[in-house]
Order: sequence, then C-alpha cells, then structure tokens
Amino acid sequence: MPHVPTAPPGAPSAGTVTLPVQVRSPWWELGRRLLLALVILLFTIALVYFDRDGYIDSNDPEHNYTVDMVDSIYYTTVTLSTTGYGDIAPVTSQARLVNAFVITPLRIAFLVLLIGTTLEVLASQGREMFRVARWRNKMTEHVVVVGYGTKGRRAVDTLVNNGLSREEIVIVDPSALALQEAQADGVAMVTGDATRREVLRRAGVERATQVIITTDRDDSNVLATLTVRQLNPTAWIVAAVREQENVALMRQSGADSVITSSDAVGRLLGISSLSPTLGSVMEDLLTYGEGLEVAERDLLVPEVGKQPQSLPDQVIAVVRDERVYRYFDPVVSQLARGDRLIVIRPARERPWAPRPGTHGEALSIEQD
Repeated sequence: MPHVPTAPPGAPSAGTVTLPVQVRSPWWELGRRLLLALVILLFTIALVYFDRDGYIDSNDPEHNYTVDMVDSIYYTTVTLSTTGYGDIAPVTSQARLVNAFVITPLRIAFLVLLIGTTLEVLASQGREMFRVARWRNKMTEHVVVVGYGTKGRRAVDTLVNNGLSREEIVIVDPSALALQEAQADGVAMVTGDATRREVLRRAGVERATQVIITTDRDDSNVLATLTVRQLNPTAWIVAAVREQENVALMRQSGADSVITSSDAVGRLLGISSLSPTLGSVMEDLLTYGEGLEVAERDLLVPEVGKQPQSLPDQVIAVVRDERVYRYFDPVVSQLARGDRLIVIRPARERPWAPRPGTHGEALSIEQD
C-alpha cells in the first residue's frame, strides 16, 4: 500500500466531507464567546469598584455600608446574571445612570453571549451534518479529482474556466494542506486515501461521470484507478503517471486516458531547445486564457459535407464514431453529421462552443 502522510493534530479524520464554507469549530466559538463574557465581567467589576462610593451595602453596617472589591465582584455577578438580591444598590445619581446606560446593556450582551454560545454548540454540528447529507443527495454526474497538488489544482482551474461549476467538483486528498487549498478555492473535499472504497464512496464516485487521478505516486494512482473502476465501471477516468513505463499498467487498471507528466515535460523541454519559437507556441497552446488554445466543439449544419481544411477554425482532428482521425485522413475528407472537431482557436473564444457569429445556427447532431 502507498504511504499516506500522517495528518497533523486537529486535522479531519479519514473520509470526512468538508464543504467549501469556512465553518469555525464550535469549541473555538465557545472559547471566543467565553472570553468576551469574561471581558464584560472584568470591565463591569472595575466600573463598580472605581465608583464604589456611589453604592451602599445594606448588610454591612460594621463598615459603614461601604463597598469593597469583594462586594464589587459579588454585585457584578448577581447583576449580570439577573439574580439581583438587592443588598447592594446604587444610591448616587451618577451610579444609577451608569447602571442604566452602561451596566444594563452589558448585562444584555452577557446573557446573549451565554445563550447564543449554548445554542451554537448544540446546533452547529447537527447543522453541518444536515448540509453534508443534503450535498450527498444532490451530488450526481459530478467530477472527482483525486489529489489536489499542482496538477490537481490546474485540472480544476481548467474545468471551471470551461464552464463547470465548482459545486460539481469533489476533491479527494489525505493532507491538511490540500484541505486548506480546497476551502480557499471553494471546492468540496473528502479527506482520506483514495485507494479506500469508503473514502471514494463518500465522494460519490459511483455517481460521478469523470474521475481525474493525479497524486504524486504512480503506485497510488494505479490503486486508486483500480478502486474507482470497481465502484464505477462507466466513469471516464483520466490518470497521470510520472513514468512512461507505467502507462500500460495504468490502462490495464481501467484508465481511459493516461497523461505522462515527466514525458510531456521532457518533450516540451526538447522542443524548446531545438526550436525556441516552436516551444513557445506549444507552451501557448497549453496555457489557458492567452493566445491560442486547443478545443473541441460540435459540427454545425452549414459545415456538413465540407472539408476540415475549409472551415474558419484550424481543424487538427475529427472525432467520428468515438474514433479520432487526423484532419488529412481520407475517412474524414468530408465532414458528416454528428462529427466533433478538435480545433486550434483564439483563447478569447469559449472553447466548447461554435465560433462567435455562428451561435444561431443549429448543430449537425440535432438533425439526426
């Protein structure tokens, strides 16, 4: 089994679902509110003590009914808690005004803090459990991303930039750092090892349409792919491997598409060394939002029967009957209804849509 980093103290346990809303711990909230209550208590004690000449203790004739520090603490606690025995009372106008306009609002704030804290501690965990249960019921036909390192984050960015909602993406990763990144990016996350069925079930893999597997270890990716394929035989699985020799193994494990990260980087480095201009163009194609991009779109009705080279977009491949043909292949010398085009187009245009100006025209697949 692959090594799973040990989570630091306080990190979520394996299989924990974390929705993309920063919810503070109820115990942190409890401590904060108790601290505020203590501040109110100490401030009121100081206020009464410094104005002690304005109060009288009717039960202490031995000290001329005066109020000391102990009396100030006693008066403050019974006043803020609304007990009010009445043995100590303000007698001067100044002390009474302070009680009316300062201590009374402090008493209300003190009670609100205590009552609100109790309700928050009792309700927050139940409310979060309800949110998670409702999220699970709604999560269908979503995308699961295993591993939220650099590759995983870039994959999520690409999906979002091409129209997928962040609410339709679920991250699976065991690390606390990934949890922080997912919360900052507004993406739901399941904390745990993706090679375990229970963790993947919590991410709703059985109902996912696509799964992207991109951890830092090839053995982890293979085991995760096998587990995903067992749980969901129909999901489209895209997996990353570091070494080219593991591509065949990854495909045998059930991956539909395998990306070799080290091989791709090495090719780009070699191309950039031989031809810096060609390297810059390749980098441009791989960079989202600038210059040129590779995109896939549907064929339009007016384009049926035409040659791929005659279209406004630079067609590099045609997808027909789930097979990919190069644009110069005789099989696709004439475009047919239902074809999909792989094109190079300006990045400012929406990748998965027809070229601007043709939005009103029907897609060829609609005529079947």
